[in-house]
Order: sequence, then structure tokens, then C-alpha cells
Amino acid sequence: AADIVAEVLEKTIRNFPWPKSMRWGAGSLKWVRPLHSILCILSDEGGAEVVPLDIDGIAAGDTTQGHRFMAPGPFKVSSFDDYQAKLKKACVVLDPAERAETIWHDAEQAAFAAGFELVEDKGLLAEVAGLVEWPVVLTGDIGADFIDLPPEVLQTSMKEHQKFFSVKNPKTGRIEKFVTVANRETADDGATILAGNQKVLAARLSDAKFFWENDLRTVAQHGMTSMSESLTNVTFHRELGSQSERIDRIAALARRIAPMVGAEPDEAVLAAKVAKADLASEMVYEFPELQGIMGRYYAKRAGLSDAVADACRDHYSPLGPSDDVPTAPVSVAVALADKLDTLTGFWAIDEKPTGSKDPYALRRAALGVIRLVLANDLRLNLDPVFDMQLLRLKGAREAALPNDGVAMMIDEIADHGVFAAALETVLDAFKDRDGAEALAGLKTAVPDLSDDLLAFFHDRLKVHLRDEGIRHDVIDACLNMPGNDDLTLLVKRARALAAFLATEDGANLTQGFKRANNILTQAEEKDGVEYSFGADVKFAEAAEEKALFAALDSAAAPLKTAMEAEDFAGAMSVMADLRAPIDAFFEAVQINTENQIVRRNRLNLLARIRDICMSVADLTRIEGT
Repeated sequence: AADIVAEVLEKTIRNFPWPKSMRWGAGSLKWVRPLHSILCILSDEGGAEVVPLDIDGIAAGDTTQGHRFMAPGPFKVSSFDDYQAKLKKACVVLDPAERAETIWHDAEQAAFAAGFELVEDKGLLAEVAGLVEWPVVLTGDIGADFIDLPPEVLQTSMKEHQKFFSVKNPKTGRIEKFVTVANRETADDGATILAGNQKVLAARLSDAKFFWENDLRTVAQHGMTSMSESLTNVTFHRELGSQSERIDRIAALARRIAPMVGAEPDEAVLAAKVAKADLASEMVYEFPELQGIMGRYYAKRAGLSDAVADACRDHYSPLGPSDDVPTAPVSVAVALADKLDTLTGFWAIDEKPTGSKDPYALRRAALGVIRLVLANDLRLNLDPVFDMQLLRLKGAREAALPNDGVAMMIDEIADHGVFAAALETVLDAFKDRDGAEALAGLKTAVPDLSDDLLAFFHDRLKVHLRDEGIRHDVIDACLNMPGNDDLTLLVKRARALAAFLATEDGANLTQGFKRANNILTQAEEKDGVEYSFGADVKFAEAAEEKALFAALDSAAAPLKTAMEAEDFAGAMSVMADLRAPIDAFFEAVQINTENQIVRRNRLNLLARIRDICMSVADLTRIEGT
């Protein structure tokens, strides 16, 4: 065992993939830090055995060291438990979870004792727990000059530069203190450490205050528009133009989306125009993670409405699966426009995600659109939205396309939602005019991209719904129906179908549909005709056959009413009533009888079963059918 451990460990140490490594001395070994000693033993009831391991002249042994200041000097260990216990005596807490728990407990208690609240930050807690061996919590005050800075600025500056936790005054909501974690106990109870930290913090916050005041001065003198205008010189992507050009596209799309989400169009456009203005601010240049957050502060200082200011903050959301979804109409309009412009833009230049690579976070953007639509119960047809934005991009990139023709196309799609009809209308208006040929070339390019992008959304939706427990075949059955670019309608249908198939009636009706569809498909292939009409009750012979005619006739009207009302649960309930007459029909009736008139009539009756089932969802996609 010792020989095997030695061989494996040497390979592991030499080949360990550190993000950054270094060499030292005359050896060839690379490591994250200079390696001084190796503790490697095998222990059992009989004692401990040192593993014969030597790497670049560093021989393994059974000794280690504790805290270099509080408990210097080597000591021997005989087992892992002995190692852990002796390390703690030597002022080293081995378990990072224990260090994190100690830090959080002590920091909370210190804040509570002063009548304050510790601001939770799990990421910072994990990072700090990895930086110290013997955590000692110290609490300090933020200087009076900096108290009035936005709390997000204080929190971000202290976290990024100093690894400090923020402490909030619950009465004012302001961050007025901080917690730092030292790596040792001192004779003056950390006073010297705290004084040094406060001195550095004051310098950092002085910079933040300078940025804040400069930005406010800019906003006061020129408004948010001056910041937005400076983005003309900032490239978004070499093939998609500047940030300013992108903002114009987002604003145009936000105007179209606004009525669909209950937002006032002009307010949505204004919000889109200023939402990214803070990218030109000094504060966001220093702290990019504050983009959006600072935009809200600047918008309020510029006298803009709460709806516009909130959209500046919220239009990036949701960023992840646990992020809150905006619900304010203007915020929703701008958030959707922002994400949809990103997606259509990168589809237009063929920069799609491949495998595990997604450098522009397009999967996250698509999931953000899905969550915005579903959480707000929006009725939004994505296909015409894709077409409009792809046309904007194509018009901007291809000089041969006439601007007025592209604008007419976008208006036609917005009014009627049909790309082909919109193109025909515009081509009629452009007869014998320059640019007509270029417009005609749009017949395939834009719809193809739009279809491909919608398929990408459907893949993301499958992942999203799978987390709800909805099977992939149920989603496929609904994707194959009209209106599959309306995500709210699609999910409503999928949930109703999933619930229906979970019932006994649903499972049995699916089997009845399967039987009818198989018999019908085989007969149509054999006879070379389509049995899709002409079933007449006067040719029915068996009582069960007549009963099925009656049941189908009775179901037609309520099923149509339910489908027109998008009451999929009601439609499934109507279909459930067909289960018994369909089962009885197959029990009592032979389809392929020798009487050809009766046979054709029964096959046409099966076509009625197929049509009525397929009107709700494509049941051929359900596994086992």
C-alpha cells in the first residue's frame, strides 16, 4: 500500500492543475506555493508507517507544523485524528466548514452586541474561511465621511478590496461598521490590526467617494443621456457594433414589447435608452459588478421616474436560476428586449453555443427570457419578435437592404406577425425600386435563423420543465402543436397533458389512440388513400360502434369550446369521457371486416378518434404510442 500511495501521490503532486503555479530554488517542481515539507503516513492498530516518498529532495515524514506565529515548531503525528487534534492545539483549525462557522457565529454575535446586523454573504464567507488558519473576528467603524455612500458601494468596495463583511444599522439601513477576520490573536486584542485596516479602508472609500461625486456631478449637469452618448465609442462586439447601437436596437424592441407586457411604450423606450448609461460611469468602471445598481441611483438623481430607475437596476435580471424575476412592466419590457437582442445578435453572426462552450452566456439569456415570460404569465409570440430584431440587425449590416423597406417589414410583422405575408406586402410596394432584389433575398435567411433560435429556446424550456417533473415526451407532444412560440400557452398545455397522462383515463385513452393510429396508418399505407372523412353512423352495425359515434359527436362542441378558451384541463376532461366508448368499440368491433363499405366507414371513424386526440396534443410523441 505504501508503494502504491507513493507512486500515486508523486504523479498527483507533479501534475496537479493549479490555475497559477510557481517554481523556486533549483528544482523542477511547480506548485501553488513553495513546498517545504510533506506529511505522509499510513496508520493502523500497530502504529504509523512513513510512506517512502521523495519529491525534488523533499522526503515525506511524520512531522508537521502549526501556526507560524502562535505555535511555532514541528510536532509528530500518528494518525489523522491525532493530526487534527494537535493542529488545533497549535492554533490551526483544519476543517474549512468549522472555520466558516466560527467566523459567522463570532461576527454575528459582535454585530448583535452593538445593536447592528451582519449582511449575509456566503461567497465572501467561503473565501475568508480559506484565507485564515485561526480566525479572529474584529469589528471596526466606517468613517463618517463615507456613511452616506450607497450601501452597495460600501459593501462591494470592502468585499472586493479588503474582504470585509458589512454591518448594517437596522434603524437606518445604512452600512456603518465592518467585520474583518485576522489570522491570529494579539496582545492588544487586534487593535493594531484594526487600525491598519481602517487606514487602508479609508483610502479605498475615498476613491469610491470621488467616483460617486464625479458621476453625480455629470448627471446633475448633463443628465443620464450624456453617459449614454459616450457609449458610442464603446464596442459591444466587432460584428454587432457599439454599445450605443445596441441600445438603439433594445429601445426599438422595447417599444414593440411594451404593450404586450402592460408598459407605456415611451417610458419603456426611455428606460432602454438610459438602462446601460452607468457603464460609462467612473463607479462601474471601478466596480463592474455594480452595473444596473448604480444606474438606478443615477436615474433617480436625474429626476427620472421610479419605473425607469427600477428598469436600470432590474433589466439584467434574472441572471441565474435562483435570481428574482422582475415584475414591474417597464422592467420586464427592457429585460426582455435586452436578452432577445443579445440572442438574435449572436444568432445573426453565427456565434451560437457549442457543446459546453457558451462564452456569451446565451443559454442563461434564453432561460432568463423563459422565466420572465412564465413568471409574469405573458402572452408573447417569440417568432415575430425574433424576425423583427433579426431584420434590424440584417438591415444595419447589409448596405444593399433599403432602410425604409426593412422598417416597413418590421411594421408589417408587428401588426400581423407573419413573415412571409409581410415580405410579400413590402415587395409589392417596392416593385421596380432599388433594393427590391435584396429584400427578396430575405425569404429564407431570416425565417431559418428564427426557426433555429426558437428550437434553442425549446431545448432550454425542456430543461426548465424537467425540473418540474414534466417528461420530455410530454413537452415534445406540445411542441408539435401550433403556437409553440407562445411559451405560456406551451407550458399550460404541457402541464395539463402531464396531469392527464398521470390518470388512469389518460393512460388508457393514450393506448386507445395508439391502437387507432396504428391500424389507420397500416390501412392507409396498404390502400394508398387517406381515411380522414366520411364516417357515417348509418353504416354502423354494432351498438358499441353507434355509441362511439354518439360520444364523438357529443365531445366535438365542448372540446372546441375548451380549446378556443385555452382550457386544456377542460379539453383533457372531455377526452377522458371518450375512454370508455373507445375501449368498448375495440372490444366489440372488427375493423378490417370483409364488407369494404363498413371497413372504410370504421377506418374513417378511427380517423375521427385520431383527429380529436391530436387536436389537444401530438400524442404520437408520447412514449409507447
